[in-house]
Amino acid sequence: MNNTSILPYRYEFHQDELSEIRACNEQHGFAIVKNLLPPGMVEMLKAEVRRILDDQAKSSNEATFVSIQFIEVSPVFATLMTFEPFMRIARELHNHEPITLNRTAAIYKKPGAGPMGWHTDWSPVKHPFGADAILNNSGASSMWFYLNGIDAMRGGLAIIPDSHTENWEAPEGFTFTVNRSSFHKLGTQPRAHDNMEDVPGAMPVVADPGDLIIFAERTYHGVYPHRGSMTRLSCGMSFRKSSYKPEQVWPLPESAQRFIESSADEVEPLVEQYWGINRGWISSGD
Repeated sequence: MNNTSILPYRYEFHQDELSEIRACNEQHGFAIVKNLLPPGMVEMLKAEVRRILDDQAKSSNEATFVSIQFIEVSPVFATLMTFEPFMRIARELHNHEPITLNRTAAIYKKPGAGPMGWHTDWSPVKHPFGADAILNNSGASSMWFYLNGIDAMRGGLAIIPDSHTENWEAPEGFTFTVNRSSFHKLGTQPRAHDNMEDVPGAMPVVADPGDLIIFAERTYHGVYPHRGSMTRLSCGMSFRKSSYKPEQVWPLPESAQRFIESSADEVEPLVEQYWGINRGWISSGD
């Protein structure tokens, strides 16, 4: 699938167009790298998402399931840190400064799942704040694989190009919710708008199974309802510059410690400052 014609500039790239990938993400808040993963790796990652989330999904009537520390339980996913085509892009996104693994996730979405409202991953570091605010203020761009492919019919992403800047204004006819976390129509309740079709400037992301979708920390995005017939499987990770040192961080979780200790020597520089995540942690006001 190809959707470059939607915008007046290129946003789909070959894996070797490193500077172009970085420039597009910096200028427009997203980029797509075509055919980055070989089919065999796509199938292995699909199997890993199922291995981690299948039992939970089959025993519940809920439609969406998430592993928020996927890399800690998936050695297969961890091999992406030694997959040079992927890591070349990760380093380029951070101007070849030293980087550290920031966070990872996998998502299992059943057919019939509803939409996910418009939001930005960024949130302000204002006490009291949690782990998400720390991890999502690091300047890290998300790097996601939608392993079945996505479009507007199959629970795909919608994004708003150029919405990644601090002074971006809400779409015409909308206003921001608290802390600019989302937006809603003027005159309506301040809840995240969950219609992907009626937001000025928004577009669907169309991608094939091996494509890498990159979007910046502040880029506004949402998820279409899943009107397809196949479970949507996805996984992603982000890296931050190792120089990022927030004033407060939670104690290292045991699962993150085990992951660091079990990691191969060649990825030690990427994981030695990995913090994992603890969503029960709240900042101290002292």
